[in-house]
Amino acid sequence: MKTPVLKFGFAICLTLLTSCKSDGKKQDVKVEVKPNIIYILADDLGYGEVGAYGQTKIETPNIDALATGGMLFTQHYSGAPVCAPSRSVLLTGQHLGHTPIRGNDEWRERGEVWKYRSMLKDSTLEGQRPLPKETVTIAKLLKKTGYKTGIVGKWGLGAPHTQSIPTKMGFDYFFGYNCQRIAHTYNPVHLYENEKRYHLNNDTIAPNTGLSKGEDPYDLKSYEKYNQPVYSSTISFEKLMGFVEKNKDDPFFLYWATPIPHLPLQAPKKWVEYYVKKFGEEEPYYNKPGKGISYFPVRYPRATYAAMVSYLDENIGKLVSYLKVNNLYDNTLIIFTSDNGPSYIGGTDSEWFNSGGPFDENYGRGKGFLYEGGIRVPMIASWPERIKAGSRSDHISSFYDVLPTLNDVANVKTDFKGDGVSFYNTLINKDKQKEHEFLYWEFPGYNGQVAVRIGKWKIIWKDIKKGNKDIELYNLEEDESEQNNIAENHPEIVARLFEIIKKEHTTPKFKKFVINPLEEVYNTK
Repeated sequence: MKTPVLKFGFAICLTLLTSCKSDGKKQDVKVEVKPNIIYILADDLGYGEVGAYGQTKIETPNIDALATGGMLFTQHYSGAPVCAPSRSVLLTGQHLGHTPIRGNDEWRERGEVWKYRSMLKDSTLEGQRPLPKETVTIAKLLKKTGYKTGIVGKWGLGAPHTQSIPTKMGFDYFFGYNCQRIAHTYNPVHLYENEKRYHLNNDTIAPNTGLSKGEDPYDLKSYEKYNQPVYSSTISFEKLMGFVEKNKDDPFFLYWATPIPHLPLQAPKKWVEYYVKKFGEEEPYYNKPGKGISYFPVRYPRATYAAMVSYLDENIGKLVSYLKVNNLYDNTLIIFTSDNGPSYIGGTDSEWFNSGGPFDENYGRGKGFLYEGGIRVPMIASWPERIKAGSRSDHISSFYDVLPTLNDVANVKTDFKGDGVSFYNTLINKDKQKEHEFLYWEFPGYNGQVAVRIGKWKIIWKDIKKGNKDIELYNLEEDESEQNNIAENHPEIVARLFEIIKKEHTTPKFKKFVINPLEEVYNTK
């Protein structure tokens, strides 16, 4: 018989019978049982790429089931419009004006970091710019309060042999890609398990290798070399399930940072064939004269992209089934989201899939940019008996809210103050939810950008490094897709942008993240 779960404040407690007191009577003792936490971070998954958010071509029944049994957020934002800084915001609970990593930085001064074969020979060329040693992370806080902590998937926040690898940033266990560039193939020669390379039986083709001269782009045989024996997401999922199995008797925090559906387009054959049958014939993606190739060529690009998402969905279903069979599901908070908006290169066809949903997913509006298509992401939270099934929230939130929220979920006592606002009360529909005065982003990539969300208003300042001084303003309640710039009509709101920059910006430690005009605004008192 399953022990009844009673709710007390932030945590869940069980009432257990202990040994008799001296008078022979039994005494009830309340023992705190902390909920398990699983945070699933897809990579480059657009707002509209799962069924619960309106996708009609790609099938995601297991992700949709989480929404049916939990809460769907309509106004949740990623930490940044690209991978590494978004993950930095997530793990540190600090927005892009404060978090240490504010852009993708491949740390080029080390040498040939973009040469795939050089990285395989020399592990000191792997990885990205590291977080400072003293950085506070979600994993460190949860570990201190008794959680077993694990990350499976992609790290991207520090190179091997530095102080900024998962096992030195609060995680008990790590399996997957340390380096984002190595993750540009799903058939790598190695991954990492904790601090050591985990070698795979692959003879990897270097990323960006196109078809050889004379190969027929319409012949499946031309693409066989891009499919090696070990698919990284398959072995990673096996390791993920091993972590859950090993720690099922303790509260655990699992950060599943899957690289799916980030390029390149590679997926298990079963799912590709399923979507080829569903979609029918299509043009291949390959290195046409004068155009080169990004990532890898693929015979059926649309079918393969859909296959990647459905494969992830299938594994989410397997994980949920395991939790249910082992009586863990009811006491597990599962959050599903994406690190930024959808890609627009490498054979993806975001416009055909309507990957951005109501938002523009094309270059200049999707990944890499601070428009809604680049940073508004799907977010689903499931926690049986705590989150109302089929609920929906318009609460405006961001990645830097996750740290304080999980602190509340786990009843973590900490003096650390990040930039976030816990949305715990929204999850459990209890008490009044505190709201942000504004959300803030600054991003050095693509010529420098800043964005601020103030209630219904969205302010964007782009091409800052080019000297652009024109500010854009949108009313998202009336113009969700940001088509009608009304900055001239509301100079008082535009003026708030500079007030907020002065308040929220700090000079980044790493020079690559500096946006000089922001420094001028920040230092003008």
